[in-house]
Amino acid sequence: MTNARIPPAATAASRKSPIAAYGLIGLEIAMLLSWSAGFIGTRFASDHAPISLILLWRSLASGLLLLPVALVFGPKIRLRDALEQAAIGAFAMAGYLAGFGFAIGFGVPTALVALITDMLPLAVAVLSWPLLGHALNGRQWLGTSLGMTGVVLASMESLSLGSVEIWAYLLPVAGTLALACSTLLQRRFQSRDMPVYQSLCIQCLAAAAVFSVFAYHEHGVAPVLEPEFIGGVLWLVVVATFGAWTLYYVALKKSSPARVTAVLYASPPVTMIWAWAMFGEPMSWMMVVGLIVSLIGIVTVARG
Repeated sequence: MTNARIPPAATAASRKSPIAAYGLIGLEIAMLLSWSAGFIGTRFASDHAPISLILLWRSLASGLLLLPVALVFGPKIRLRDALEQAAIGAFAMAGYLAGFGFAIGFGVPTALVALITDMLPLAVAVLSWPLLGHALNGRQWLGTSLGMTGVVLASMESLSLGSVEIWAYLLPVAGTLALACSTLLQRRFQSRDMPVYQSLCIQCLAAAAVFSVFAYHEHGVAPVLEPEFIGGVLWLVVVATFGAWTLYYVALKKSSPARVTAVLYASPPVTMIWAWAMFGEPMSWMMVVGLIVSLIGIVTVARG
């Protein structure tokens, strides 16, 4: 994550100005809602088209819209840097989106998918040991245990219903692990300083190439010319991709990385309430308890 820092003078001004403080809170609420919108948009669109087709057009539209910006505003993209970002897109972005997208398509509760994908700090901490030689300290091991325990508690009720195959719950886990591996391996890439609009463009186009293979073999790559599909894809592109990431980077400039990360930890409960209200998905006390335990574990790992 970007180590954005706000100048001391601006920080002091933010403390003194109630308008600036309320503005920051509003920005964080918008970021939180747009972050959760990715799960809700995928759940909505999954009722009207295959997941592979949804992910294909989400990635392709995002990449094509960013392409003129990436080419015009520069800097010049070197072939090696482009290949590195394409590899990240094909492995990490495609793996992450496919992990939670197909899980939702197979019927895993949307809030539980959001909770599992929110385990990224835990996955990064655990994988940094074998990949980078960074051993976990006691607090991180404790947080990891709490996080996993919370996921198990939150999953118990949906598992007992028997409506979803158990292996489907492993899909968001695999996607989160793919993104975590990529996050750690990017430390060795020379292209890690590439502007975000260029790297995101290349990654989206590479992910679209991967999804096109699955969509072609499943139902074809042609979009579904229905308002629900078009609206769902536009929602994912505008709100969940451009909106979420734009607000994320703006929030980093106006606040601290720790505060921004803490706000995003609230994504699973927001997703749970949203999915319950919009789709009638289950929301039990056991899921709420598991969610709270997991969030405590995530915060423990992050602080460690």
